[in-house]
Amino acid sequence: MKSDTPAAKEREEAQVENRVAPPGEIVYEAIYREGEHELSRPARALAWSGLAAGLSMGFSFLAEALLLQHLPPAVWTSAVSKIGYSIGFVIVILGRQQLFSKNTLTVILPLLNRRSHAGLWHVARLWVIVLVANLVGALLFAWMLAYSGAFPPAMHAVFDKLGEEMPRGPFWPVMIRAVIAGWLIALMVWLLPFAETARVWIIVVIAYLVGLGPFPHIIAESVSAFYLLITGQVSLGVCLGGFMVPTFLGNVVGGVALVAALAHAELAETAKPKRARASRSLHPPKP
Repeated sequence: MKSDTPAAKEREEAQVENRVAPPGEIVYEAIYREGEHELSRPARALAWSGLAAGLSMGFSFLAEALLLQHLPPAVWTSAVSKIGYSIGFVIVILGRQQLFSKNTLTVILPLLNRRSHAGLWHVARLWVIVLVANLVGALLFAWMLAYSGAFPPAMHAVFDKLGEEMPRGPFWPVMIRAVIAGWLIALMVWLLPFAETARVWIIVVIAYLVGLGPFPHIIAESVSAFYLLITGQVSLGVCLGGFMVPTFLGNVVGGVALVAALAHAELAETAKPKRARASRSLHPPKP
């Protein structure tokens, strides 16, 4: 027999809420608060976390190479080996490390809410610290692959083969593909706050799509770019002009313009009143 007691109604309401996807403004607010937290972190903490993320992203390159080495030659081998590309993203995101492309969404939302020179300076500060630290980590990992002696010649042949897939060439095609990569990574960040048990799957599926594209990612592909540069297979000009600059610009456009700005335009006005009410409840006015 159905009960109409207040306790029963509360339980039913709780069950309904548990089965309803959170409104977009709730997701917006969660990412907004994460961005504010990141902007408030000291430079040293950002740098160490960014360095760890750059090193961790090297495992995308290494895991893909290991899969490629152990899989038999076939038309599907490359597609299956791209699963390894997602490993670095899983480590970085679940480990809460600072990845540059992730911050094209999180720290932009506070900036769009409070447009000021100070806010722009804080975002630029975080971007520079994290990007440089990420690239240093990727360079160190590439040097380890090339010169540590930890891998046999057969593995170096696989590294060379993967390096040949590094996006390079005309500026605009590389940049457009990088826009898609930045778009996808920012969408990944958007989906994560309430993904719960599906977090790993979201990271793996989206990162796999980025690698399969191939849609160049400024940190993940930097490991292969630095490996080719260190071993003398590409010039510094090709590494910078043919890959890094168009990829950096494309990732920024994809994350900022196609996700952060659109999410802000859609949800900022509805999220602000809820934020104000939450602030008043936490800090009631003095009598």
